[in-house]
Amino acid sequence: MWGVREEPRFRDRVDGGRQLAERLARYRAERPLVFALPRGGVVVGYEVAAALGAPLDVLVARKVGAPGNPEYAIGAIAPGVTIINSNVVADLGVPVSYIEATVASEQQELERRVHAYRGGRPLEPVAGRTVIVVDDGLATGATAAAALESMRKLGPSRLVFAAPVVAPGSDAALRGRADEVVWVLAPALFHAVGEFYDDFRATTDEEVVALLKRGPS
Repeated sequence: MWGVREEPRFRDRVDGGRQLAERLARYRAERPLVFALPRGGVVVGYEVAAALGAPLDVLVARKVGAPGNPEYAIGAIAPGVTIINSNVVADLGVPVSYIEATVASEQQELERRVHAYRGGRPLEPVAGRTVIVVDDGLATGATAAAALESMRKLGPSRLVFAAPVVAPGSDAALRGRADEVVWVLAPALFHAVGEFYDDFRATTDEEVVALLKRGPS
């Protein structure tokens, strides 16, 4: 009997993080810093940091969504960085007024999350260190690109992006921003990150804060 071939999957973000950590084990000797993209990326990042014996922190970035379709990225923001895809904007005919208003709104949400997750706690010094930026998946690469550009400004010696699953060709958006992109799955058929997790329930602010307070053990 012929059946449909199923793509490999992760049980949940914890499982994804543990499998990803195996691919990153070679960095343990470099005493890296792990920065996770909230919210879901923090669950993955916690497992990576625990396996590598590394500190865990957050790097907040926000997608700038298209009119009427906020899940479709026309750009992204991160601390000190705004990236807008001019080709997508032109194709969709997105007005400047919409971009300005949406960027302002996302900037407010970014600042809220930074305060909620980090409070007044300063970043651990990044300059000259190996930094691994972690998320739960890579779709278009827009948010990751903004996050990496923001982190690059702080002067790490090596900057790595890692996620359990990436869309085909999505790492191209990170060329020149990450020194390496690491993943577990790169399925040929990809519609959304969540389809490769059995449990992809939303991560809450409270869960993010709890993981950061607990710290990798």
